[in-house]
Amino acid sequence: MRKSGPPKGLIAYLVLELLEEKPRYGYEILKEIREISGGHWEPSYGSVYPILYKFEEKGWAERIDREDEPDRKYFELTEAGSAELADRRESCAEKARDFADIILGFFHVYAAFSTDERFEIPDRDGEWRFDETCSAWIVEQLARHHERYFDAAFERIEATPEEFSVRHGITTDSDEGTPTDAGDASDAETE
Repeated sequence: MRKSGPPKGLIAYLVLELLEEKPRYGYEILKEIREISGGHWEPSYGSVYPILYKFEEKGWAERIDREDEPDRKYFELTEAGSAELADRRESCAEKARDFADIILGFFHVYAAFSTDERFEIPDRDGEWRFDETCSAWIVEQLARHHERYFDAAFERIEATPEEFSVRHGITTDSDEGTPTDAGDASDAETE
């Protein structure tokens, strides 16, 4: 179970990956991240540009001048930036559970708003509703995206979270019943 929001360092990781592909400027990075998220998420200028300046300060990226676009601040990855990207790729491998917790956590809140009598959120014309129809549409979209990205028909997995964890070599935290890495507990995530 996550105690806070999205996995730490997500935007910085995406920026490094995008700079490895080619030199880019901030707005171009924002548009790429929006496209990667299927149009559902776009970080602000206030999050991307400070990352670019921090990368420049650390020597991971450097500004380059382009004669064809002299007013834009382009950044390209340095050798040190490539090494940092390699390290972050390794740490990203440990974050799949964090992403799953975020997705499932938001869906559980959506469902709670739909079904829990403690919440009295009114329906508004022309807006999404916290109801079974919209919930089913979200699940349908997830299944369609699964089929698109993995080029495979979606098949239901009947395993409980515990059975799924065992099948994938993930142990369960005995205090909370949530999956934890099967490795040594001292392998804490660092950023």
